[in-house]
Amino acid sequence: MILQVPVARYIPTNAYFYIDEDTKHGFLIDPGAEPDKLLEIVKERGFQLEKILLTHGHFDHIGAVNDLQRILKIPVLMQKNGRDYAENPVWNLSAQTGEPITLDDVTYLEDNTDIVLQANPDFRLHMIPVPGHTTDGCMYYNLRDHVAFVGDSIFAGSYGRTDMPGGDSETLMKSIVREILSLPDSTALLSGHSGATTVATEKVQSWYQGISAE
Repeated sequence: MILQVPVARYIPTNAYFYIDEDTKHGFLIDPGAEPDKLLEIVKERGFQLEKILLTHGHFDHIGAVNDLQRILKIPVLMQKNGRDYAENPVWNLSAQTGEPITLDDVTYLEDNTDIVLQANPDFRLHMIPVPGHTTDGCMYYNLRDHVAFVGDSIFAGSYGRTDMPGGDSETLMKSIVREILSLPDSTALLSGHSGATTVATEKVQSWYQGISAE
């Protein structure tokens, strides 16, 4: 089961619960704000969260992490380059808000790591690096469910900004083509700031034409 929850403090962001319906255990992806709202959903639905997964380290994706981790006592996972963002409010952009954020208890993942649900080892996500919006950008993909949680790498009809620390437009375009648009056409792409789209839909967008992964 996938539950999309809009959260906001400064910027509206999509947080996602990815839950195994048999065990009600699962993962929370990109809790950017409103920890109380997310915790209330956990309580009401009877979810047992095992891990928090981050697609990248910008403040609007990590803003509720510290409060949630303090209460839930669960690991927080992000791509290995995420240390630059987790430990630096300038890079994660929270310094601009006047409320600097740092994350102190993070597990940094090697590329192409499988994140496996302890309650059901058949329920898992595969972390694939998608740098360009940030150096630590990644997506979490499940082939069985035809879904990829893509953060801010790609949106419905568009793609992420590259004018912030660690961003690079050429790297992002190549990453999108190589990693995201090479997935099966039916794959749902769930992003941080737009409605859902699919690989097939994005392949016919004007911005994509002529871009190479090489």
